[in-house]
Amino acid sequence: MKINFKLPTDLTPKLITIFKEGYSKQTFTADLISGVIIGIVALPLAIAFGIASGVKPEQGLFSAIIAGIVVSLFTGSRFQISGPTGAFIVIIYGIVQQYGYDGLAIATILAGIFLVILGLFRFGILLRFIPYSLTIGFTSGIAVIIFSSQINDLFGLNIKSLPAEFLDKWTVYFQNFDSYNISALAIGVVSLILIFVWQRFNLKIPGSLVALIVATLVVQIFQLPVETIGSKFGNVPNTFPAPSLPHLNWVVITKMFSPAFTIAILAAIESLLSAVVADGMMGTRHRSNMELVAQGIGNMISPIFSGIPVTGAIARTATNIKNGGKTPVAGIIHSIVLILIMLFFAPYASLIPLSALAAILIYISYKMSEWQSFVKTFKAPISDRVILINTFLLTVFVDLTVAIEVGLVFAALSFIKKMSDVTEARLLTESMRAAEEGNDSIEIASKEIPKGVEIFEVYGTLFFGAVDQFRETIRQLEKAPKVIILQTHHLLVIDGSGLKALEDLFVQLQKEKTILLVSGLHKQPMFELIRAGLFDKIKEENFFCDLDEALVKARRLINE
Repeated sequence: MKINFKLPTDLTPKLITIFKEGYSKQTFTADLISGVIIGIVALPLAIAFGIASGVKPEQGLFSAIIAGIVVSLFTGSRFQISGPTGAFIVIIYGIVQQYGYDGLAIATILAGIFLVILGLFRFGILLRFIPYSLTIGFTSGIAVIIFSSQINDLFGLNIKSLPAEFLDKWTVYFQNFDSYNISALAIGVVSLILIFVWQRFNLKIPGSLVALIVATLVVQIFQLPVETIGSKFGNVPNTFPAPSLPHLNWVVITKMFSPAFTIAILAAIESLLSAVVADGMMGTRHRSNMELVAQGIGNMISPIFSGIPVTGAIARTATNIKNGGKTPVAGIIHSIVLILIMLFFAPYASLIPLSALAAILIYISYKMSEWQSFVKTFKAPISDRVILINTFLLTVFVDLTVAIEVGLVFAALSFIKKMSDVTEARLLTESMRAAEEGNDSIEIASKEIPKGVEIFEVYGTLFFGAVDQFRETIRQLEKAPKVIILQTHHLLVIDGSGLKALEDLFVQLQKEKTILLVSGLHKQPMFELIRAGLFDKIKEENFFCDLDEALVKARRLINE
């Protein structure tokens, strides 16, 4: 017996689809050129992100290599380039400071598992509904923290140990500013200016790479007393680490669930945002659920090779597109380029001045801050402003994990409030009878509401946030009528609380010998009523397509 197994479309890697369509020599050439350029672009970023995260520089490099290969094999986007990004710096640094690299490795693997689960259960689409104000709030907060974390290296203060907290960090800076290194500051400032100026005139070759090369040459030629990667961290190895699992400790594992959730949410948001940006540039469509699975697998494997968390990188993905990359093969090639650079040029990486890397990260923090969007959000509704300010302040002054959790709660409460505001339950009978007498509307006047019949209408969603209003509306009746018609033509969604309220109403009406008729019920509420057994209790003959049919039945019941 032959069994044909076929992956669901939304969980099929793009690479499989592309190879089925046909992969030509011209496409490979385009991917090769783009992959080489992105590999060169990713080198200084991977090292900088590794150092800023509180781990060794090569660990950022290992992460970029693993992500480029693994995520590209499974990605749901044609153009996605993955690796370590600035969004993770804050949370990685905090975990490493408190629990060491083993704690980070456990959190990263857990985050990978969360991401795979999100993808397999089709949560990709739900992440699109995270408010923009929440995203801007924590990305702007992260930008401020990244900037503040680079002051030590930019000024050459040579502070051996920096506190993780924002205010404590700046207190230490102010106490040590008199020990600044003029050579380090000059290299950092010139590198920063060079990056900004270069980006305005040449987008093919990244300004960060140019600044890194120039700064390294100047320091070596003039033998400037500036701290380098080699002087602080030792030589960058030119070999890939053997796979190994972190030391598993159940106490640490339980403490890592919350940070892992934050890493997973950040990875999901940034990777899907990157895929959306790529779609906008090329007119394609990514598979969000497969993308989450791919990022999850990448994060589960990265720590096995001493790596840190990875996600889709917007800047590198855009660079891939601008340089002609066509498929995920470009991401794999970018990793091969990084491996070759590590094998043959690792000793030169040790000469890179830390103040130049600080300049690169300050430039990245500026790009991340999106200050224009931050300012624009202040013109948004007050709920968005509250989410923005709370998320930003909590990210900077408390903790990124707390910021995202509180931000999501605020966003959920704001959504519930808005849904409650557009949900309305009202008694229609009096207004309809008044319309009959005044002949205000031929449609309404023709309904002829008999005495002993009351009509209620529900708008919007009958959910836990609107149930009280529904119950209060029903209580308006001083005397139980013979028939109540519940008009639900504008009722779109009902949840468990709404079902309970409807069931309570039905039980109460039964006691009062009042018959309940329901008209205009849509698909979702009908399905939920059937599944809850309420449809059978009310009885099929008491459900009608529209109000006219329900009124015909009501007249018959009144006349009996």
